[in-house]
Amino acid sequence: MTDSPKNYQLICGLEVHAELKTKSKMFCGCKNDPFHAPKPNLYTCPTCLGMPGGLPVPNKKAIEWTIKLGLALNCKINLFSKFDRKHYFYPDLPKGYQISQYDIPFCYDGYMDTSEGRVGITRIHLEEDTGKLLHKTIKNEKVSLVDFNRGGVPLVEVVTEPDIKTAAQAAEYGRKLRKIIRYLDIGNCDMQKGGMRLEANISLNETSDLPEYKVEVKNINSFKYMEQAINYEMKRQAVLLNDDKIPTQETRGWDANKQVTFSQRTKESAEDYRYFPDPDIPPLQFTKEQIESWKKDLPSLPEQVISDWKEEFNIEERYSQLLIDNVQAKALLGSIFAAAQKENVKPNDIAKEIINKNIKFNKDSKSQEVIADYQQLHQTDDLDSSVLTKTIGQILTANQDAVTKYQAGKTQVIGFLLGQVAQKLPQKLDMSLVRSELLKALEN
Repeated sequence: MTDSPKNYQLICGLEVHAELKTKSKMFCGCKNDPFHAPKPNLYTCPTCLGMPGGLPVPNKKAIEWTIKLGLALNCKINLFSKFDRKHYFYPDLPKGYQISQYDIPFCYDGYMDTSEGRVGITRIHLEEDTGKLLHKTIKNEKVSLVDFNRGGVPLVEVVTEPDIKTAAQAAEYGRKLRKIIRYLDIGNCDMQKGGMRLEANISLNETSDLPEYKVEVKNINSFKYMEQAINYEMKRQAVLLNDDKIPTQETRGWDANKQVTFSQRTKESAEDYRYFPDPDIPPLQFTKEQIESWKKDLPSLPEQVISDWKEEFNIEERYSQLLIDNVQAKALLGSIFAAAQKENVKPNDIAKEIINKNIKFNKDSKSQEVIADYQQLHQTDDLDSSVLTKTIGQILTANQDAVTKYQAGKTQVIGFLLGQVAQKLPQKLDMSLVRSELLKALEN
């Protein structure tokens, strides 16, 4: 597949599904724990199995969490909303329809800023997840089984505008969204298990205008695969467009082994799903006071925490990004960094050692214990200054070539000379002191 000779622009929007970790399912009281169920179809009831007489009751916590996610993503909130039935027939959907939201989602018109520009968020709505198909061979016969432990789990869907211009920007957006969901403590987003799924709507055009087609690549379970799928589709579609062919509007999958997308089915339209309001669930109304109350409950979000830690503790952003997966870690680390400052220990050094796993850190860690571990890790032996001076002199005499290079401006040889001193002296050295003395000797 050759690159396009024309200057096509990527026009891409994402649909991200994330399971919420409420105690019970979206419309019934069954346990919401599909990944740890001891056997298939254990956490089920007439409601989530779609049996006659099973009536849905919306999960209040899931609705509140969805709205909080919307607030975190700068969305407007519909004070009047409802649930709708989305009809399609598939083995993992026992009712023949999914309870979702169509024209009045809980959240709309938000945005997220990325390093490549702002990505508009069209809507955030709440629905129920489907069951899980298991393809197996039993008695030499290939069969498909269905586990409904996942069926009915609350599933939030975040839909963007077609603002994404590169595959790298799509991955950045996805990672930031996952971090926010985890930080709000509303979902685990375990992508390997299906707790977060990515779908990309991909088109090309010579201008930024929407073309007359789009291709959806569904059920991607890693940001790396999403980048690869988008880049592949850009090349595949460019070849067709160069031949004056319009790519088929369809749903495709991603084969990570072959590094290609493959056709699954033609793309449905909203009319195909025959949406209508669920007659068993009354419309929902919220007050402005409720929304303001939930907004006040939001913690400082990751980008704000990174900025605060930089200003207050001088923590490098590369460390902050790796440390603030959730709000509990943020609170604990903040107290550790504050305590470190009082002990004249650099908080950034503590952060580095936690990331490198040289000192223990978990949800039960105590500030003083972490600092004590750091101090023990960096404790150095007392060294007679005359022994150090004599050793440095011996190293410089034995490595005159390195001395000459240093004096010629090649200061990187300092690392080599420091290593030679460390080998000569078996004690645990204060390398900042050794470096200082070595520089004095070199400049005399």
